[in-house]
Amino acid sequence: MIQEILIVDGYNIIGAWPELQKLKDIRLEEARDRLIQIMAEYQSFTGMKVILVFDAYYVPGLGRKYVQSKLPVYFTKEKETADELIERLVTTHVGRRKQVYVATSDMTEQHVIFGKGAFRLPAGELLVKVRQARGEVRRKIRQEAETRRNTVDNTLSDELRKRLEDLRRGR
Repeated sequence: MIQEILIVDGYNIIGAWPELQKLKDIRLEEARDRLIQIMAEYQSFTGMKVILVFDAYYVPGLGRKYVQSKLPVYFTKEKETADELIERLVTTHVGRRKQVYVATSDMTEQHVIFGKGAFRLPAGELLVKVRQARGEVRRKIRQEAETRRNTVDNTLSDELRKRLEDLRRGR
């Protein structure tokens, strides 16, 4: 079985998706948290391993990695760009039985990662995939609710259903 891995350029996606762009204009941390939540849900639904990368180029320090909702989130080291970290992650993950995708609308980065053996996924296309996954989840929940509703009634014969209705109405 081929393992699918999606590496997401966090700030690039935030800047490209209207919902996150609006949040970013109010408070960047909220946009980042919302993207983490969206990608965790997407990972959970699709079974694809998702890695989220944020650029901390101007932030002093060693960078960091943490896991939130089973989603690995990376912040780059000081003077390291998200593109550099993404390229390193692609190199680490590309291999047999692995299919690596990088979500970014940065054309230069798309060409570089394509040369390293990964597939590019523009921000708009990822948004479409996320919306499709949400729709599929809603459809499954609705379908599940419909099949669970009135399970006794669904198993009754028409004759028995009529007799019970007559009893209910006092006839």
